[in-house]
Amino acid sequence: MSVRAKKHLGQHFLTDKNICEKISSQYGNHNNCKKVLEIGPGMGALTEFLIKRGDLDVYVIDVDKDSIAFLKSNFSQLNGRIFEGDFLRLNLFDLMGTEPFAVVGNFPYNISSQILFKCLDYRDQIPEIMGMFQKEVAERVAEKPGSKTYGIMSVLLQAFYTINYCFTVDQHVFNPPPKVKSGVIRCVRNTREKLLCDEKLFIQVVKMAFNQRRKTIRNSLKQIIANPNFEHPYLNLRPEVLSVEQFVELTLAIEQIRLHE
Repeated sequence: MSVRAKKHLGQHFLTDKNICEKISSQYGNHNNCKKVLEIGPGMGALTEFLIKRGDLDVYVIDVDKDSIAFLKSNFSQLNGRIFEGDFLRLNLFDLMGTEPFAVVGNFPYNISSQILFKCLDYRDQIPEIMGMFQKEVAERVAEKPGSKTYGIMSVLLQAFYTINYCFTVDQHVFNPPPKVKSGVIRCVRNTREKLLCDEKLFIQVVKMAFNQRRKTIRNSLKQIIANPNFEHPYLNLRPEVLSVEQFVELTLAIEQIRLHE
């Protein structure tokens, strides 16, 4: 029995076992987290090596009924830990309980960014994200300030995770081959329990700044800065040059001006 890759699900099954083993071996048990949820396992190419490690409690989730049937037939050791469902739509506390768990996978390209943002929502419970993305997405997450690639995803992920771009994967090791290269990244939760500013306002500032990235931050943030006399040195810059810490500084300054309005 095998599973046919479905285009509408963004499935590209990884066929190179050496790469599967490499991804598995680079998962680092951050904060001694042994509970792992693999998203989109397909036919279990990566699952096999996660189980072989012997030090992990592996759970898998897939929206594809054919993949679920295959996994249940071939991975009896995962009995009770194979979930059918849409990761993006589920309450992860209901799925995984309240214990910390890591997220790993050869993520479907069409929802990989959404997976990262979902993990951000549960960042206090997810100490590590390890997996494969479209190379452009992986590079964007890991990018540093000053680049055209640096954007909303870069700032928000790096605010809470330390990002390491691990390696690049060519198209020919997938069935069917995607049209683009892939990149594997490891995101490890940093020691920052929370930002030193209003986190909701921080996210709003970052998103609004990059939504008009060709403009200066002053022009992009007009809607949330009511005081016309508010000044800050970062307002005359473009968003791609600001680090996470500088976005925090700017958010704090906006908080202060709001308190005195």
